[in-house]
Amino acid sequence: MATRKKNSTYSRNETIIIECDLTYAVNKIGGRWKILILSKLETQKYRFSELKKELPYITERMLTLQLRTLEEDGLVKRTVYAEVPPRVEYELTEMAKEFGPIFKQLSEWGGKHRNAIIKV
Repeated sequence: MATRKKNSTYSRNETIIIECDLTYAVNKIGGRWKILILSKLETQKYRFSELKKELPYITERMLTLQLRTLEEDGLVKRTVYAEVPPRVEYELTEMAKEFGPIFKQLSEWGGKHRNAIIKV
């Protein structure tokens, strides 16, 4: 990951934001692809190419970046097997598995409200 200046606005805001438990949690799973990646890994381990097939609209670069961030945040475990060619598998950590019920509730909420028409 890129190193940011400690006095940058982003760094100062990040420090304040993570003091709130809810914002901290949302920050860890926020973004366009993280929840989808985590939900795929909820049921099984995947190799990179298998994940890419499951998420055809994500670029390889973005998948790599998101997996790296999730690994750095302790949500995804990356296992490299000493084989030729090398085999790498991704799976959820125990900490990430705790998101299961939360994702189910979010999914139910999304299904209930996705097609709702908001009238002002």
